[in-house]
Amino acid sequence: MNATVSETNAKPPSIWWVPVVMGLIALGVGVFFLVGKDSTLGTVTVILGIFLLIQAVVEILTAIFGKGEGRGVLAVIGVITAIAGLLLVKKPFETLTVLVLILGIVFIVAGIARFVDAALESHGRGWNLLVCLIDIAAGILILAWPDLTLTIVAVIVGIVLIVRGIVMIAFGLQVRKAERDVAGAISSLP
Repeated sequence: MNATVSETNAKPPSIWWVPVVMGLIALGVGVFFLVGKDSTLGTVTVILGIFLLIQAVVEILTAIFGKGEGRGVLAVIGVITAIAGLLLVKKPFETLTVLVLILGIVFIVAGIARFVDAALESHGRGWNLLVCLIDIAAGILILAWPDLTLTIVAVIVGIVLIVRGIVMIAFGLQVRKAERDVAGAISSLP
């Protein structure tokens, strides 16, 4: 009987901080793009590439160590995002067209993959659907606008990252509150 009680009291690792940290990074990069929208193409490309690489690492680690049916989808998002991030960091393109194509495709593919993940998972479904709609809308907007300038790309990406950052922070704080509520409920058990 003691083993059962100690197993019940075993606390799983807390992960609420992961979406909060990613949200803060997205928020920071989004603000940079809005404030520094007149930066050079090379600067915008490298910073966006680094952000995509960080996001890819988180997606892949979540797929490896997470639980649920959507892990394969997260792995696909992570690999696609990592490839795009590496391309942007290793080859800061001199042409805006290549950057726009990579961004548009990554946003749409990641948005669709997140939609599939949201359909498979019940927890956090609303947050995932919101992020996937933001990504798909941004991807379509970027690809559909034929005479996009670097300033417009920076503003679109900045707004998307700020909204995504806010959503991720809100989700992380909601997970933290849920963890505390569960811990409080467990500790009040006889």
